[in-house]
Amino acid sequence: MNKISILWIDDEIDLLKPHILFLEKKGYQITTCQSGAEALEEVAVHNFDVVLLDENMPGITGLETLSEIKSVKNNLPVIMITKSEEEYIMEEAIGAQIADYLIKPVNPNQILLSLKKILDHSRLISEKTTASYQQEFRKIAMDMNMINSHEEWVDLYKKLVYWELQLEHIEDSGMIEILESQKTEANNQFFKFIDKNYKNWLSGEDAPTLSHTLFQQRIAPILSKKQPTLLIVIDNLRYDQFKSIEPLINKYFKKIQEDSFYSILPTATQYARNALFSGLMPADMQKLHPDWWLNDTDEGGKNLHEKDFLQAQMKRLGLDFVMDYHKITSLKSGKKLVEDFKQLKNNDLTAVVYNFVDMLSHAKTEMEVIKELASTDKSYRSLTESWFKNSPLLEMIQRAQQEKFQLIITTDHGTINAKNPSKVIGDKNTSLNLRYKTGKSLSYQDKEVIAVKNPKEFGLPSIHMSSSFIFAKSDYFFAYPNNYNHYVSYYRNTYQHGGVSLEEMIIPFAVFSPR
Repeated sequence: MNKISILWIDDEIDLLKPHILFLEKKGYQITTCQSGAEALEEVAVHNFDVVLLDENMPGITGLETLSEIKSVKNNLPVIMITKSEEEYIMEEAIGAQIADYLIKPVNPNQILLSLKKILDHSRLISEKTTASYQQEFRKIAMDMNMINSHEEWVDLYKKLVYWELQLEHIEDSGMIEILESQKTEANNQFFKFIDKNYKNWLSGEDAPTLSHTLFQQRIAPILSKKQPTLLIVIDNLRYDQFKSIEPLINKYFKKIQEDSFYSILPTATQYARNALFSGLMPADMQKLHPDWWLNDTDEGGKNLHEKDFLQAQMKRLGLDFVMDYHKITSLKSGKKLVEDFKQLKNNDLTAVVYNFVDMLSHAKTEMEVIKELASTDKSYRSLTESWFKNSPLLEMIQRAQQEKFQLIITTDHGTINAKNPSKVIGDKNTSLNLRYKTGKSLSYQDKEVIAVKNPKEFGLPSIHMSSSFIFAKSDYFFAYPNNYNHYVSYYRNTYQHGGVSLEEMIIPFAVFSPR
């Protein structure tokens, strides 16, 4: 293994001999210079791993030397060492992207710590993260077998997402594979839990907040005529994606509440998002608002009446608030809403549905380039974060902060990377979704689905007298026997929703106050 190579620049370098001997005993290779001019010659011909730079030198100053080094090798880490504690020197050095800043007199251990922080940072974090997860792995495995409440499943899922986000920064692929297998096992156990408890939740028995109760339980109580509220529903946003964009939101807003709630089944837009806005289960939507509800097999858009549903729910709850609603499905419509944002402060509640993440998941199925860019959950999060950084949605959040809005971020359902095919047979009127099916005479693999013979028990409408629903388990997706291999190849490793998984059902709800 090659030694770490250090360039140390100081006009009194001879006085630092004990420090140099100390570092050499620790395995570092030291090259010394007594001036900035000499150092620049060394940097031009040698590849150093790090530079130790005295700020106060005759001739070319430390700050001037720093600037010259960065112009030649921008990624070379520089540790500035100075006698001065003047703020402007520190600010200039930080502005020039120094790696660390030490004030004389420095002892050898201070320098060693700084070097380790810079050069061994990734390795040390990787080792610590790996060891911590290995310890936590056993606890998660034990907890998983004893969970018997919806609150405990939320806690466990958040713990898995936490470790997933931690492990994505290390290079040990083995740890990632272990986590993936633990997520799969968690989803298998979660599937059994939902199969056992979901129907009871709909009758109010120890129920979590669900799509159709979210507005009444979580949103309505915090609405006020004294402060406008911006409710943003980002379609298809998983909890891990929310955590990846949250730091960007935190620049403008302070989080005052974060909860998770459960999407209803199917975890699909026409069911879950309509339920959120209407405060009703799909069977009740069909019964009370037949002109606004469309079944899977009906022609036309399935989410065209979200504003109507929300107005009807607010009236039913006796809420006397001025409300407006916007659906953003393109860059143009997003920019237009940002331009008109000042007008929104006259509303008590502005609801915005933002469709990018949903479009991204569908594009991953249909476009090879997106399949490449979002081939894993890590890259899928990264793509979401990159979009968010440059989107009108972030501009909208900035405007909301300037206008002192209360901000609510949530979603309608999550999504899962579908990997395993499950054979299903249905007639020509069977719904097309890959994670749930509704239709007559469905034939399926029993162990891979939750089957609902009587849709009304799950709050779902029946298209026909003999209609039933099936929901896919974990990361399964439905495939027909006809042209099976082509179908499986096309849809495997694509992001789908509609079924039963932690990723689809346990979804974020967060409230923010402007900074």
